[in-house]
Amino acid sequence: MASIYRCATCNTDLNLSSGHLYPPNTYFEAGNKKTLSFSWIDESKFRFTKEDRIMPFFETVNYWGIQRKRTRIICDNCGRLVGYVYDDGPPIMDGHGQLGFGPSQVIPRRPRYRFKIKELSCSV
Repeated sequence: MASIYRCATCNTDLNLSSGHLYPPNTYFEAGNKKTLSFSWIDESKFRFTKEDRIMPFFETVNYWGIQRKRTRIICDNCGRLVGYVYDDGPPIMDGHGQLGFGPSQVIPRRPRYRFKIKELSCSV
């Protein structure tokens, strides 16, 4: 029997499937602590807001910050922030590098939908 995930604030069914849930020991660059990560979600249940910010990190005069790009996942019913979309999922393609030109190229990745456990209520 599948688990039903609801918004902890408004109790709306978010239509999240445990079949799309990544295993808890899967490594992600952005971490996975106190969160559930899904490979697919029903986008009609959420609103998405782009977030692009630079966090101060003064190491040298020429290096002054870490840029973090992510997308906020907001419950469409109550407007509560329930998680983020990161681009550190599994690679989209097989092989080495972008367009197969070698390992020095950026490998495009699938999105990972990361939900805060405290923002979800789960029932079986």
